[in-house]
Amino acid sequence: MKYEILISILDRLCSEATSKHSSRYRPNELETEKINNARSRAFIHLYLKVMFGILDFEEREKHITDNSYDGGIDGYFIDEETKIIYLIQSKFRMSAKNFEGKEIALEEILTMDVNRILEGELSDENGNTYNGKIKQLQREISQIPDIARYSYRIVLLANLENVSATKLKQLTGGYAVEVFNFEKSYEKLVFPIISGTYFTASDINIPIDLSNKNAGSKISYTVKTKISDCEITVLFAPTIEIAKIMSKYKNTILKYNPRSYLEFSGKSVNDAIRSTILQTDTNEFALFNNGITLISDETYINEKIGQKNKAQLRIKNPQIINGGQTSYTLSRIYEEHKDNNPDSLFAEKEVLLKIITLIDNNSHENKLQLIDEISNATNKQTPVINADRFANEVIHQEIQKKVFDKFGLLYERKRGEFSDGLKSGYIDEEIIIERNLFLRLFFSSNGMVNKGIQKKLFQKNELSGLNLNEDIAFDKFYLGLHVFNQLSKLSVGPKWKKSPLPANINVALYAKVYIYNRLFFSDGLLIDSKVIDRNIEQMETIWQKFLQGIRVERRIKTFKIDSRTGVKTEVLVKEKNYINSPEFGRDISEFFEQNKSSIITEQTMSAS
Repeated sequence: MKYEILISILDRLCSEATSKHSSRYRPNELETEKINNARSRAFIHLYLKVMFGILDFEEREKHITDNSYDGGIDGYFIDEETKIIYLIQSKFRMSAKNFEGKEIALEEILTMDVNRILEGELSDENGNTYNGKIKQLQREISQIPDIARYSYRIVLLANLENVSATKLKQLTGGYAVEVFNFEKSYEKLVFPIISGTYFTASDINIPIDLSNKNAGSKISYTVKTKISDCEITVLFAPTIEIAKIMSKYKNTILKYNPRSYLEFSGKSVNDAIRSTILQTDTNEFALFNNGITLISDETYINEKIGQKNKAQLRIKNPQIINGGQTSYTLSRIYEEHKDNNPDSLFAEKEVLLKIITLIDNNSHENKLQLIDEISNATNKQTPVINADRFANEVIHQEIQKKVFDKFGLLYERKRGEFSDGLKSGYIDEEIIIERNLFLRLFFSSNGMVNKGIQKKLFQKNELSGLNLNEDIAFDKFYLGLHVFNQLSKLSVGPKWKKSPLPANINVALYAKVYIYNRLFFSDGLLIDSKVIDRNIEQMETIWQKFLQGIRVERRIKTFKIDSRTGVKTEVLVKEKNYINSPEFGRDISEFFEQNKSSIITEQTMSAS
């Protein structure tokens, strides 16, 4: 599954190629070798986009040297901020088996002419002249004024096991080496790009217009809180600058926000923002919008930058904790119009910024507490539901990683966090699992049906019994998901995925998921739909036997007392009410324990 997602991403990156490069990146669908070559180059594009935030295709292509006489260097990047020059060698594999299993040969690493190229040699040891991109790399390095402060790092986009760092240094001529094997590629390249968390904002600069601000660019004051002293800075900033920042950093700037972009549930707010930007030439936006609240480690404003009526705002490690919906919608508008003079579209339209800078407080726990309190107290255009407040807890991050690493599924702990991946066409909606649905299936698949059928499960955040170290428990969930898919299609039609949790939870579905796991789970997961359909037929027989047996038990009877006469009359509880009762989960577990041997015998006879 993860390799298929990777291929989808690479094909989308290829589709970004301009007409100048179309023959290389968009070959005929029958030209298999050319398609493989395109994907191989796109893999380097992916690394450059995720690790260094290079969004423009042409800008990334300038850094790709992969061609004849490249000296074993397939790409490079000169990071002026960290003073590191990255030299990339990539070995992309054309099948999931090879991508995850085949290693790069040490001889291939030895072919890297790093020292010759960095020493200014124009040809390899055989007299072959290096290609133009390698000469371009040499020119760029030679023009760095403080090159003595820079270091070099070799990046291997390939599998390489059981080779020490010392050995790798020897192979590359003494340079530090970073290996992106298949696991690291999935974790550090694939997942970040589909969740919009691929390039972290450190310092950002925002130009401020002073022409209509009689009192200066800002209001700033210091307040004391029980957690930390804070400096609060309030000012108006150009909407286009917020749009550009959000377009580049996406969900990495919403790390502490309890939710991500709400594509559909936030539609009314999004439409209002769009209308104010697209249908007005004046600055009503500053009046109508509630503004954006950011947390910052350091905040500076300089009004003396050598330009009349201009200032610059600098923010270190910014995080938007309120107004993410506004920021994301602005970025979407910008991306849709960036090839058609977006400056005029956003001209003179500003948004209120409130920047909270924590003073002398490096405690992560305190920062989270303050963010949560601000999030609770701030008036929001789109309400934050209680479940959103648990989304950033470590356990949900660990679940997300486990489910992706093990199955290639996307656990949506924050509402809207994969909207960017969906919009870009990197992923399909089918691999996203809504947070409540995951918890219901996990608990039910592992015998905790009563827990799985609780209402508002995620909002309660009651996760006792969720052992992240038990692979079998997650395997049962995965099987349960496939069973649930099959049963749901039978029960509520093909639209179930869009609304997996109706107002009245279909408890029988989760009970059957549990029963199926009790009957058919084994270490070798059988998730073929035909196998599941065949097994469901057997399971339905046992389900009916359970219900028939329960109907004659006193536990689903109750007594009705006449208010006038006081006479007690025995009545049956409705089956629907019983299935939704706390007794149901206990009874079904007892049923299997007491009838285990006969069920297994029946199952074996039926199979034969």
